[in-house]
Amino acid sequence: MRSYRSLKKFIDGGVIIPYPDTVLIEEAVEIGRGSIINAFSMIKGRTKIGEDNDIGPFCVIENAEIGDGNRIIQSNLKDCKIGGGTTVGPFAYLRAGAEVGDSCRIGDFVEIKNSKLKKGVKAAHLAYIGDAEIGESTNVGCGTVFANFNGKIKQKTSVGANVFIGANVNLVAPLSVGDNSFIAAGSTITDNIPENSFAIARERQSVSHKDTDKACRNKGLSSLDL
Repeated sequence: MRSYRSLKKFIDGGVIIPYPDTVLIEEAVEIGRGSIINAFSMIKGRTKIGEDNDIGPFCVIENAEIGDGNRIIQSNLKDCKIGGGTTVGPFAYLRAGAEVGDSCRIGDFVEIKNSKLKKGVKAAHLAYIGDAEIGESTNVGCGTVFANFNGKIKQKTSVGANVFIGANVNLVAPLSVGDNSFIAAGSTITDNIPENSFAIARERQSVSHKDTDKACRNKGLSSLDL
């Protein structure tokens, strides 16, 4: 059976717990002065939380190291590290080996596993980042997937600094993306991208009208021949 520490000890140490009847904190947890633990949060294992954090409501945190001045809401964190001045959630999932640097933004429905995100990285929503390293101030667009598993082994993706990754991009490991590069939305990237480059990997859009298609078929042509 787990051992839970008296919340009074935390409160006496300068931790703010507005709704103590809804919060569970295990014995080995450490929390710095000025941090707020909001309602319906559970903090477990050997978690270390710094000062002036705002955590919850509805957070589950286990064996995590969290710096100072972070905002974490409605998220699940386990065996991970977070720097300072970072926002996480709602509904983010940081798994084993996730390391998020200072001043990052990890938004809703973002999952991070065995990856290192350096200072200022933004993954605002709906992304999977697995087995990756991402340089400073890089933007990970909505719907981006780091495709790290080929069916047999997990492989790594390295993304440089100041990279812009557009929405719905697939990065197929093993892969390297250089600094200051731009990846167009909807691309599936399978080859390395040098620094200061623009990459696009998708079919060219074609638009045709239904009546045009019918007329072309009657003549044995394709609308693309017009």
